[in-house]
Amino acid sequence: MRDGGSGGGAVSEYDDKSDDERGDATPASGAGATAVRRLAGRLRAHRLLSSAVAVAVVAAVAVPLVLTGSGEDAEPCTSVSDMTRALAADPAAATKALDPGDSMDRIGGAKKLLAHDGFCGDGARTLGRVIDAGTRASGPGKPHTMAQARSAYAVAAALSDREIPAALAPSVARMLAEYEVDALRDDDFGGATSDDVTGPAAPPAEAALDSHGWVRLGRFLSPGEAHATFEYGDRYADVSADVPGLVTELAKNPESFAILYDAHRAQLAHYLERLTQQGGDPSYRPGDKYATPTTWTDNDLQDLADRIGTLMALRSGYAKDGTIKDVAAFDTSVRQHSRGTFRPASHRLTTRPPMGDIADRPTSGPLRGDVTDGRRQMFTVLDRWAKERGIPSERATAMRQLMDDYYVRALWITYVERF
Repeated sequence: MRDGGSGGGAVSEYDDKSDDERGDATPASGAGATAVRRLAGRLRAHRLLSSAVAVAVVAAVAVPLVLTGSGEDAEPCTSVSDMTRALAADPAAATKALDPGDSMDRIGGAKKLLAHDGFCGDGARTLGRVIDAGTRASGPGKPHTMAQARSAYAVAAALSDREIPAALAPSVARMLAEYEVDALRDDDFGGATSDDVTGPAAPPAEAALDSHGWVRLGRFLSPGEAHATFEYGDRYADVSADVPGLVTELAKNPESFAILYDAHRAQLAHYLERLTQQGGDPSYRPGDKYATPTTWTDNDLQDLADRIGTLMALRSGYAKDGTIKDVAAFDTSVRQHSRGTFRPASHRLTTRPPMGDIADRPTSGPLRGDVTDGRRQMFTVLDRWAKERGIPSERATAMRQLMDDYYVRALWITYVERF
């Protein structure tokens, strides 16, 4: 995301009608899944050269451990060097420092930067700016490059199963929002890894539709964009990226919560405005009797409802266990950091913007009603879209029901599993 992910936004270009510093530490997070992946083929000879490069990168971003306070009150923290601080103003250098490479030989760079228990002074906030610089697209309408997508994977992997400092959390949330389609896809694996994925990022060619108009990376993808494959795990490098675990940790922070919530609602609007009048993917042509024109549409809408329900379940669980000490203050902060409402266009769009533009889409107005009533926020958008587009009532009802089912399912499963 390029606008910071909070505060109000411009009125949507899709429709002109209006609609009804924190500390550097947070409590412990839930455990992520262990990476499991087949180790295929022999190690290539160029790994030796890549390892040498990795040593140079890690040395460049090395940060020393120091003590804050004195005597028994002294606590260790990691100091951020001037060289590391300079990365925040140099996106190309930030990407290079975070990029693990296709073979993951340079994953040590991201770990050396990020995998620490606490940072001195403004260190966490500074590293957040490095993450922003190294993983986001270069501007509106610009697709992610392979290096940027690999860097996003490296950030997620370096921070998996760790406490995320409060001052760093919003930038990690913005990174996930910047790769919303990829982050949603990873959750299909429940934080586990897929043996079918061969690296930390997929090149643009892998986003091409097959003969049935389908591709595993998602729907309505932008041509020329690389994708972070968070579902990838590398046994040799002992690394995996647990996006559900990251979300569980980030949901403790109201600003991060708002960023993720905004991204899901923006994705819902983006998705709906590209569907046919029957609520299906215009490119998809079923290849067997078990699939229908709306099979993948239904799956995607279920996934989105699941993610929104998961956020609400985490909020409830943290309120109950005391992680969120003042629920009213938390909710007020979420509203303040939310950008607003996202409403689909009243006609079908055929454009395929890159992922960064989805999370950064203009708002349609302020966020109204109960912020944490995810069901209402979803259905206000869905029902209005169905009415404006003339979606048959039977199809609109079916879409509403499947989203409701998965929203409620996420509320229950997340609460039971996490709390």
